[in-house]
Amino acid sequence: MAHTIARVLNLVLAGMLTGNEFGSRATVHPALRDLPPAAHVQAERALTARYGRIMPAFMSATIASFVPVLALDRDRRAAPFRLTLVGLLCYAAMLGVTLTGNVPINGRLLALDPETTRREEFLALTDRWTRLHTLRNVLNVTGLTLTALGAVRRPSTRGSAASRGALG
Repeated sequence: MAHTIARVLNLVLAGMLTGNEFGSRATVHPALRDLPPAAHVQAERALTARYGRIMPAFMSATIASFVPVLALDRDRRAAPFRLTLVGLLCYAAMLGVTLTGNVPINGRLLALDPETTRREEFLALTDRWTRLHTLRNVLNVTGLTLTALGAVRRPSTRGSAASRGALG
């Protein structure tokens, strides 16, 4: 039962994080590009500040939620364990991209003055941020897919007493 609860919590957190990241990539940030330059800078700064308060805990909780799932898995050689482990590695890689790429850009965005920032400078920053965010989304969707497959995949019974016809 503990393993099932851990799995559900893990999938809920991974799904929420992935959906949030995908939604911001697919709708929020593209919509901001349609704003006048000063409003675009101001909106990006507001979103960056808000996301900056919640995303560290959200990303950390999602990654931490893999630990009990993997720890409670009985067969470390089975497909469910391996799929979940690779899912975790995708989310860990996403966090690495975030910390080394997006967070430094976020710091620069927060320091911009909406009234004096040149549009070209701002768009160069946001274009780089968007490329990194796209990579993060690929990692998130891949991680969620693998984790979900790990949750629904039955361990192989090949080589077990049951598959050889032995009575248990």
